[in-house]
Amino acid sequence: MQERRQHKQPLYELFASIASALANPHRLELLDLLVQAPRTVEELAHETKLSVANTSQHLQRLKRARLVLDEREGLYVRYRLADPAVAHLWLELRAVAQQQLSEVDRALDAYRHKRQEFEPISANELQKRMRKNQVVLLDVRPQIEYEASHIPGARSIPLDELERRLKELPRTKMIVAYCRGPYCVYADQALERLAARGWKVARLEEGVAEWHLAGLPLET
Repeated sequence: MQERRQHKQPLYELFASIASALANPHRLELLDLLVQAPRTVEELAHETKLSVANTSQHLQRLKRARLVLDEREGLYVRYRLADPAVAHLWLELRAVAQQQLSEVDRALDAYRHKRQEFEPISANELQKRMRKNQVVLLDVRPQIEYEASHIPGARSIPLDELERRLKELPRTKMIVAYCRGPYCVYADQALERLAARGWKVARLEEGVAEWHLAGLPLET
C-alpha cells in the first residue's frame, strides 16, 4: 500500500504543476490573449502593459508547464497555445469562477460598466438574422486576431479604426459587435459610439473561443 502511495503522489504533483502555472493573473491574461492569436513577446508585452522581460518570464513559466509553445522568427519569438485543450481549460476556469464566486459579477460590472445597456443576441439568433441579411456582424478586435480566426461573415473593423470607417456601416441594419468574449470591453466601447450616432446595436457576448467550444465553425 505504501509503495502504491509513493507512485500516486507524483501524479498529483504533475497536476499541481499546471495549477501552479495558472496561479498568476498576468499569466492568465497572457493565455487569454494567446487564445485569440499567436503573438510575439513584444506584442504580448504591449497588450498587457508589462515589461518585455517580465512578460518573457511569465511565458517561460507557462512553457515549462507545457501550456504554450514558442517558435523563433528571426529576431523575435512567437508564442502560441500548446493545444486547443489549453483554451478549453481557460474557459472552464472562468466558468467555475463565475459560478462559485459572486465577486466575479461585481468585478465585471465595474470593468464593463455599460454592459447592461446593450441588447444581447444569442449565437443562434445571430445566425438566423445573418442568413436573412438583417444584421452586420462586427469584429472589433485587433487585425491580428481577426486573421487568426473569426466568426463567419464578420467584418473586421478594429476599435481604434472605427471612427474613420463609420461610412462602411449601413444605417438600415442592426450592428452586432463582438470581441474577445464576455470579459472584453472592446465591443461595449464600439457599440456605445455607434448607438450615440443613431445605429441600432446589439452585443454578442461570445468570442471566437466560446463560439468554437459550442461546436460552431470559424473562418481563418
